[in-house]
Amino acid sequence: MLYRKFGKTNEMVSTLGFGCMRLPIIDGDSKNINEVEATRLIRHAIDNGVNYVDTAYPYHGSMSEGGESEPFVGRALKDGYREKVKIATKLPSWLIKSREDMDKYFNHQLERLQTEYIDFYLVHGIDGKSWENLEKLGVKDF
Repeated sequence: MLYRKFGKTNEMVSTLGFGCMRLPIIDGDSKNINEVEATRLIRHAIDNGVNYVDTAYPYHGSMSEGGESEPFVGRALKDGYREKVKIATKLPSWLIKSREDMDKYFNHQLERLQTEYIDFYLVHGIDGKSWENLEKLGVKDF
């Protein structure tokens, strides 16, 4: 596996990451992740050098209520796998109405991922208008 420095950080991440937006599902229901197969896939990738796992609040579910991807990732990374990877997830920009919402969603995502920290926290789904709102609410200080 090849690794590269992530941006201006000193974090070395695999050039190939594992995206958790479209995991195997059961009966065509995107909220019903096939956890046995998806866990096998993610752990196989990690066992073979992948150390960057990407998920987001709405993946495998609803834009407003959150999806099943983050909770699945939290379960799949048990048994020592969390320590082997960098997790990337995203602030759901469309749900942010106040500065407090940023903390609320971040803390909720920590719980969903069953972790004490998120390695890379990205802003999800921004456009000019949503970015103006986030700036006004203090996203840069956040």
